[in-house]
Amino acid sequence: MMILFSIIAAILLLIITASYIIHQIQLSKEDKLFKPTGKMVEVNGHQMHVYIEGNGKETLVFMSGGGTSSPALDFKSLYSLLSDKYRIVVVEKAGYGFSDITDSNRDIDAILQETRESLLKSGVEGPYILFPHSMSGIEALYWAQVYPNEVKAIIGLDMAVPAAYKDYDINMPLVHLSAFAANIGFTRWIPSLSESDAIKYGTLTDEEKELYKVIFYRRTVTKNMVNEINHIKANAEKVGAVGIPNVPMLLFSSNGQGTGWNEDEWNGFQKEFMSKHKEGTLIKLDCSHYIHDIEFKRIADESEKYIESLNR
Repeated sequence: MMILFSIIAAILLLIITASYIIHQIQLSKEDKLFKPTGKMVEVNGHQMHVYIEGNGKETLVFMSGGGTSSPALDFKSLYSLLSDKYRIVVVEKAGYGFSDITDSNRDIDAILQETRESLLKSGVEGPYILFPHSMSGIEALYWAQVYPNEVKAIIGLDMAVPAAYKDYDINMPLVHLSAFAANIGFTRWIPSLSESDAIKYGTLTDEEKELYKVIFYRRTVTKNMVNEINHIKANAEKVGAVGIPNVPMLLFSSNGQGTGWNEDEWNGFQKEFMSKHKEGTLIKLDCSHYIHDIEFKRIADESEKYIESLNR
C-alpha cells in the first residue's frame, strides 16, 4: 500500500513539476506581448494600470468584477461604443490586468483608496459616473457613500449589492486550490478556460483575443483576488450598514447564470435594493453575468440615454 502511495505521489509531483516548467517557458515567450495599453502609475509602492479613451465632458469609470483577468479588454465591447462621446477610464486593481500583484490589504477602504489615487495620478478628476460589474458594486456603493461629491451616478453592470453576500458560503479551500492550479500552469491544459465571454461574444480583434489569453495566464486567481474574496463578506456588511447612497442609479440585471445564485435569488437581491432607492431604474436582460460582453449594444444605448437625462 505504501509503495502504491509513493508511486502515485511521485507521478503527481512529476506532473506538477512538468506543468510548472512548461508554464514558465510559455510565460517567458509571452513576455513580449504583455505590454500595458494605458498608463502605469505608482500607488502604495506598486504599479497600477489605468486605461483611458475618449475626451467627452463626462467621465465613465469602469470597475471590474472579482477575478476578471483583463478589465481593460473585458469592457472594450461596451466602452468602444461610448468613447466617441465620453471619456472612459478602466482602473485595473492590484492583481488584475497589467497592474502588479501585491500583498496589499483588500478591505473596502484600501481598495477604494488605491482606485481613487490611481485616477488622480492619471490626471482624471471627478465627478465620475461609475460602471461597476459584479463584486465591484460594493466598492462603487461605498465610493458614493464616503465621497458623494465624486460620484455623479452609478450604472451597474449586473453589479452585486450587499445583501447578496449576507449568507454567501465561500469555499476558500477550493479558491486556494484554484490559485495553486493557476500558478503551476494547469489552466493551460484546458484551453477553454481562457475563452472569456469577451472573447466569445464581444468585438475584440484577433490580436486583442490573443493578448487577453496572455493576461489570463498571468492574472487568474492572484493573491489580490483571493484576498478580495476573503474580505468580501465584511466589506459588503460595512457598506450595507450605511444604507443606500443618494445618487442616481441605473442597474442592468442578468438572468443569474454565472453568479453563483439562481435567477430568482440574484434578481431578488437587486429588486429589493432598488425598491428602496428613489432615483433608481432596473433593466432586466436575458443573458448571463458578463452582460457587457453580450448585450453591449443595448447597454450602450440605454446608458447614453440615461447619462443625457442626468444633465437635463
